[in-house]
Amino acid sequence: AGPFGNGPEPYFLFFQHLRKAGGTNFCTLAQRNLKKRQVPKYYCMPDYHWKTNGRPCAGCFLRFSNKEIVEHMEEDGHKILGNEWDPFDPQRFFDLPATFATSFRRPLDRALSQFRFECIEDRGCKIKNVTQWWDKRSKDLTNVYVWTFSNEGLRRITIGKTEEDARRRQLVMAKAMDVVAKFNLVMVMEWLAYAPTHVKNVLGFQDTNALLERVRPHIGQAKRNDGQEHNNLGAAGIAKASWTPESYLPPALYTRMSHDLALDEILTDAARRMFLERIVCNDVSQFD
Repeated sequence: AGPFGNGPEPYFLFFQHLRKAGGTNFCTLAQRNLKKRQVPKYYCMPDYHWKTNGRPCAGCFLRFSNKEIVEHMEEDGHKILGNEWDPFDPQRFFDLPATFATSFRRPLDRALSQFRFECIEDRGCKIKNVTQWWDKRSKDLTNVYVWTFSNEGLRRITIGKTEEDARRRQLVMAKAMDVVAKFNLVMVMEWLAYAPTHVKNVLGFQDTNALLERVRPHIGQAKRNDGQEHNNLGAAGIAKASWTPESYLPPALYTRMSHDLALDEILTDAARRMFLERIVCNDVSQFD
């Protein structure tokens, strides 16, 4: 895929949404740079109103063929698609006429943010003890980044200690890294202040102010009056906006979650390097 907006019609932006890792922020970025009718009303998830034989879902695209996705996007005139709940299928999604983007966040921070958002702020979760929450959710949240980009089952090989488990971990990690590397835009939530020029170059978006703002979904349900709605450093400078795992998590749980999310930490480090290298290469190319 070439630079967003320069491809043949229908042509759209495919955003792989890693939960609590900047998805709502990215959707706001799109809203400020695309026409109103081009952005799906429900958090950039166009399938919210698509007909399906299964249970209705927003941000779930594995149930649709590429042909169906393209036809819906063209019919509705939408220019952005947010895939939040399904893994990315590299065997066919890369064949879509799209520019591909995603955003990473430190895995422990992402997990703790999800606990705060869902449980402490009462969005469908009643568990107030973070250890009890991880006891319940660790199976589906362990290495969720690697699962998303590899589209492979991970639980058994994550905890396995055999040589075969180690070999499979290597293969799955290699697959996930290869997929992320093919994305046109890979952003890091903690370093959004460094992203505006790169975003302009890849997407052609001129209004990048959303990268320096704190944007949260369903804000009316649990507004945080902490004076941290805007910061010139981006997400990394919003000190009071997030809880820190080092301070909030009990030591035993911090160690356990660090082990459970070890593969995600490695993939995040790789994504960070991609982000920085692409910025540096873009800057250097200006002087060639």
